[in-house]
Amino acid sequence: MRYAQGGGLSAEGRRRREQVRLAAVKRFEQRAPAAVIAAELRVSERSVRRWRQAWQAGGPAGVASRGQAARCRLDEGQLAALDVVLEAGPLAAGWADQRWTLARVRDLVARKFKEQYTIPGIWYLLQRRGWTCQIGVRRAIERDDGAVEVWKKETWPRIKARRPSAAGSSSKTNAASR
Repeated sequence: MRYAQGGGLSAEGRRRREQVRLAAVKRFEQRAPAAVIAAELRVSERSVRRWRQAWQAGGPAGVASRGQAARCRLDEGQLAALDVVLEAGPLAAGWADQRWTLARVRDLVARKFKEQYTIPGIWYLLQRRGWTCQIGVRRAIERDDGAVEVWKKETWPRIKARRPSAAGSSSKTNAASR
């Protein structure tokens, strides 16, 4: 089965989905029409027809779950090592700033474990490991608070002052604005 971006089913979800298919098999044996089965199980008629075809070709084993669509290429030890490296931060892994990007994690996995992943593949891997997309809690190490204050006091007022204070229209069709 195919699922929308960002997903797939957990083991529990696959088990529930398999129970639905097995319930459909019982109705196939009773020769119920696809529309009736679809309505009872709250699935599409197309799915019911596909399941019936698989059932006719392979019996109940034909509609059984085949497991996760893609297996993780890293074993549990490698995944634990990846978590340790990610926890240590990008600086410890050799990057100059405190920002993990998907491309950096992909490069890290390729360098450390000799496995190639795509950017979406790395995102799915990180999601399965419990990592989320977040903004850092701390400020950047490179941040210069003095420069920020100078910018706020000197540069920002000049930028803000450039705005026209008089009411008017920016429309090119309005004669008053020409």
